[in-house]
Amino acid sequence: MENKRRLGSAYEAMAVEYLKGKGCFILARNFRCRQGELDIVARDGRYLVFVEVKYRRDSSFGDPLEAVDAKKQRRICAAASYFCQCNGYGGEEPCRFDVVAIDGRNELTHLEHAFEYQI
Repeated sequence: MENKRRLGSAYEAMAVEYLKGKGCFILARNFRCRQGELDIVARDGRYLVFVEVKYRRDSSFGDPLEAVDAKKQRRICAAASYFCQCNGYGGEEPCRFDVVAIDGRNELTHLEHAFEYQI
């Protein structure tokens, strides 16, 4: 389990560097609460961005982008709501939900607006 966590942290760090290179400001990493976990929270211009990072060594378990199913999306949205409450962001704050997928060749795909807010 420790190796899996370390591997996940390494891919999240890769995603953070990518996002910084695009001009994003990282606000939080691995925000945990009862509702779930947010891998990365960033500011991209006017958007507050909640980023889920997914890694797949190969496609035998499907595409990493497909791993963020409706149930996972609802958990991310609930955690995002809690993050906003805890950090003083109001309901008028424009938010975006992105997915960064990394494959076995360490190729990164960034899907902006991957899904809409839902409860």
